[in-house]
Amino acid sequence: MNKKTIWITGASSGIGEATAIKFAKEGWKVIVSARRVELLEKLSVDENIFSYPLDVTDSDKAKEVFKKIIDDHGQVDLCIFSSGTYERKSEKELDVQNIKHVIEVNFLGVINCVSAVEKYYKEKNKGHIAVVSSPVGYRGLPKSSGYTPSKAALNNFTQGIYFDFKKFNVKVSLITPGFIKTALTDKNEFKMPFLKSTNYAADQIYNGLIKKNNFEIIFPLPIKIIYKLIQILPNKLYNYLISKSVNR
Repeated sequence: MNKKTIWITGASSGIGEATAIKFAKEGWKVIVSARRVELLEKLSVDENIFSYPLDVTDSDKAKEVFKKIIDDHGQVDLCIFSSGTYERKSEKELDVQNIKHVIEVNFLGVINCVSAVEKYYKEKNKGHIAVVSSPVGYRGLPKSSGYTPSKAALNNFTQGIYFDFKKFNVKVSLITPGFIKTALTDKNEFKMPFLKSTNYAADQIYNGLIKKNNFEIIFPLPIKIIYKLIQILPNKLYNYLISKSVNR
């Protein structure tokens, strides 16, 4: 029996790395991509993990890498696109270059990868695409001029392609973790409620995609409840509450 195959971008560290290890332990053939080749090579020590370096901001390269993956391995059953970047200091001001870079990686990088696999999945009439975003994309936040808007665009985009791919029997899932301890969240200068490990995140992602087959995978539970409430708050009340919290 052939192993199922998964392609994970942003796999050199953080949630992407932990998810790659989780799927490999569960018996999947795991294809990992990221810019940092030396970190990918460390992952590839596992006999179930194969590295294909990629800068997701390069749309042509994304197509080239995916073609090579198919040529080498024959199939990809599931994709998890988790590349992301964040620079806390630059977020506090309208740093145009930083905003462009964040959107290029967090949003356009995912579009490049989805574009790379689109024809394959639609012709195959089967498959699963999952996008790692963030619950902060549901409403605007202060001192987040690039990251939050990039995730808002990503959340919207992922929900949109859910309908486009559904006609071809291709599943689409949106993964929105709360605070997970990674090199990116270590840059935060505030207390992060309900902070969880990357291994916890990987378990939640695996269970949500494979065991529960959900469209939206948001965790942990307290974060899910908070952000679901935030989504339905009237703007006037939401703006008041956020302003109060900022002025403390």
